Amino acid sequence: MTRASFLHRCFLPRTALLLALAGGHAFAATTPPATLALPADWYPESLATGPDGSFYVGSWRQGAVARIKLDGSTPETLVTPGSNGLGNGQGVLVDAERKVLWVCSGNLGFTTVPSTPSALKSYDLATGAPKASYPMPDKGYCNDLAKDSHGTLYVTDSFNPRVLRLRPGETTLSVWKEDAAFAVGKDGYFLNGIAIDRDQRVYVSAVSAVPFLFRMDVQPDGSASAITRVDTPRPLKNADAIRMAGPDRLVIFESNAFGKDGPYGGQISVAKVTGTQAVLQTIVTGLNDPSSGVIVGNRVYFIESKYSLLFSRKPEQVPLGVPFDLQSVELPQ
Repeated sequence: MTRASFLHRCFLPRTALLLALAGGHAFAATTPPATLALPADWYPESLATGPDGSFYVGSWRQGAVARIKLDGSTPETLVTPGSNGLGNGQGVLVDAERKVLWVCSGNLGFTTVPSTPSALKSYDLATGAPKASYPMPDKGYCNDLAKDSHGTLYVTDSFNPRVLRLRPGETTLSVWKEDAAFAVGKDGYFLNGIAIDRDQRVYVSAVSAVPFLFRMDVQPDGSASAITRVDTPRPLKNADAIRMAGPDRLVIFESNAFGKDGPYGGQISVAKVTGTQAVLQTIVTGLNDPSSGVIVGNRVYFIESKYSLLFSRKPEQVPLGVPFDLQSVELPQ
């Protein structure tokens, strides 16, 4: 399996942003433009929202993070390309309490910046200035991350069958849960998206297209329980980012990472979990690598990563000026 196979894997519009909870942060109602543009050639992989409603969008190709304000002004490159050794910009998370922007940095290439060992990076949320870097142990791959209400970060590893953890004040990532059960599919990779439900349960998705998610309970001492498989009625088309949309309810961004349905085979689905079973409702189809999104009020904001434009060409043949934007769809009640 080539690197491009793993990497072939996001879009956001009109509507009022109600007084809402987005990524754990409430912000006042405002009306964004019909479409919020990203910088050209951005190839976004993940996005998050800040306390003022701004979007933070990482670039997998440019090794950078853009801040998109709701007034429709020109996107600001908050984290400049390659800052703090940022390579492939993967998962992005806003930590408003500590005024920190967290970004997973990958090392799979196809970038305009030098490749560096995969690590979890932190930046000042206001200025984008580098703060710290936490290397992935055992040559792991930092894919995505989630934060509980205590400030503990949980990080998925795509090169090892494990979830890592970084508690407030710690200086190194440690293993929270490692299990051979995470080794599913024939693609040679392990975990992808992650979400935390009420500080009690951690959901993670596999890189491979499989008909289930993994779930672990957080024990009273902070350790992980045994893994539970939450079955879905069909194989997920490579569940990339996963976001909580309420208790036992997730939004799954099915990036179609391995392209089995062509470049526009991606989709977004809502999963309602009961016990070890999940019912799926697909709310958008025909997307070009929808690798991530966020929930703001009653809408799901998402990106199309368009990675096929990268991986099907030699570096010198990659088209220039490719447009990217943020769009949205209503979240079903």
